[in-house]
Amino acid sequence: QVQLAESGGGSVQAGGSLRLSCEISGNVIRMAWFRQFLGSERKGVAGLHTGGGTWYTDSVKGRFTISRDSAKNLLFLHMNNLKPEDTAMYYCAATRDNGGNWWWPTVYNYWGQGTQVTVSS
Repeated sequence: QVQLAESGGGSVQAGGSLRLSCEISGNVIRMAWFRQFLGSERKGVAGLHTGGGTWYTDSVKGRFTISRDSAKNLLFLHMNNLKPEDTAMYYCAATRDNGGNWWWPTVYNYWGQGTQVTVSS
């Protein structure tokens, strides 16, 4: 059983930075960060394949970076130039499968509990 645990959320002013971490126990091949705005469904923010390749939703390109430390089983989301519209609950997700688009929540079998990011103007 794969388990995920996020950390690193918090409150920051617009223009600030945060780094989210996700500890992943178990072998997976695709990982991603999703976020969920109040009252809406989860949306993909960034994805990563262990074989190479990263993907981002348009609104975070140039501001967010997804990376991993495979030796420590950690997935990161570096968030710079944060905006109030980035305020959401952020979740890490992982799967052992290759099928489907990275931004589809249904692709991922394993999810963390979520960490809140709040950006004030």
